[in-house]
Amino acid sequence: MDTTVVIGGGVIGLLAAREIRERGGSVVVLDRAGAGAGCSSGNLGWVVPSMSEPLAAPGLGWSALRWMILGDGPLVLPPLRAPRLAPWLWRFWRRCNRRDYERGVAALAGLGGSTLALYDDLASDGVPFEMHRSRILLVALAGGELDAVETDACRLARFGLAPLRRLTAMEARGLEPALTSRIAGGLLYPEERHVRPEALCAALKDRLAVRGVAIREGVEVVSARARGRLVESIGTSAGRVRADRYLIAAGAWSGRVARAFGFRLPMRAGKGYSITLRQPGRDVVRNPLYLQEAHVGLSPYKDAVRVGGILELCGLDGRLDRRRLAAVRRAAKTYLPDLLEGREQEEWAGLRPVLPDGLPAIGRAPGLENVYVAAGHAMLGVTLAPATGRAIARLIAGETSESDLEPFDPGRFQARTRRTIARTT
Repeated sequence: MDTTVVIGGGVIGLLAAREIRERGGSVVVLDRAGAGAGCSSGNLGWVVPSMSEPLAAPGLGWSALRWMILGDGPLVLPPLRAPRLAPWLWRFWRRCNRRDYERGVAALAGLGGSTLALYDDLASDGVPFEMHRSRILLVALAGGELDAVETDACRLARFGLAPLRRLTAMEARGLEPALTSRIAGGLLYPEERHVRPEALCAALKDRLAVRGVAIREGVEVVSARARGRLVESIGTSAGRVRADRYLIAAGAWSGRVARAFGFRLPMRAGKGYSITLRQPGRDVVRNPLYLQEAHVGLSPYKDAVRVGGILELCGLDGRLDRRRLAAVRRAAKTYLPDLLEGREQEEWAGLRPVLPDGLPAIGRAPGLENVYVAAGHAMLGVTLAPATGRAIARLIAGETSESDLEPFDPGRFQARTRRTIARTT
């Protein structure tokens, strides 16, 4: 039986492992920390195919520059990191145009079109996780913000994205009474969902173990050995591992892993922050919310409400920065004045994997026959995880061709493959 080593035990790696195992392959999952313990553990868990767009959006270049200089927005760049990130930022800036953005939306819509059905299949398969079929309510303090979002949504409707509905301030507050009277109104995304991401990963981990998938935690990949275009084995912190195929799904660490395999993947870590309010009471927040001007989201769960936001281009540094958490708190208080008062709070930071064009890398690694990539989903990891897992498993199994995943080709960032991995003789 062929063996695939999945490098990375986040939601994408775990769902890819599930799809590969269901096709009869033997699977080993390696994770540098613990499966599900990275960015998959504390994000908002949104499943939002109708809100899926590349991070590089028209006009974002100038806004991002202002945010990064002033340090007052949702995108943060520590000054000391700016020189090292300059080439990456230049590539990102060049993608912030209408043509590339709409191509990216079309690609993401094609990939994520099956997302909701795949989550239903997962629940029908008996995987126990918390999923809410709740609409997403976007609210804004200024009517002009709502106009801009609504105009963009109408322009992108041709890609098959679900329509949204404009709400007055009174209608929005009727759905969410905790909102401030200062809001100008809202936009309702009626078909979206959210899940508890840490519960999803824990359930997947248990199910994979039952189905014979080996999950090895605390194992870091440090090198690869190849003969020609085939990788024969990898060196890890726990010794050498041999397999027939290798899948890099290591989130923000995927760029480092790619270097071990001898190719370039310009992955950068975008640190996100969240605050989870334990047992806040049923009516504190009724719906998942997106606070438009602040770019902060909220997810209500059975026993908690999670508030999250910020994208800090910080490198592979998972430490909490109190200034960023304070910014999330200020944003939440502006729209929901009483939300944070007198409640137990759990703080979290996690590293999102970001590529300069804002699209994930899904497909065969450049120059290698038996190495694949599924990484770089930025803030759409939970949304696109089931579809990504199925797409990469189908490619590995020969059920589809690389052309079907062309917009996400991992080799799109380089003119030629860099061959630096150790070779056998």
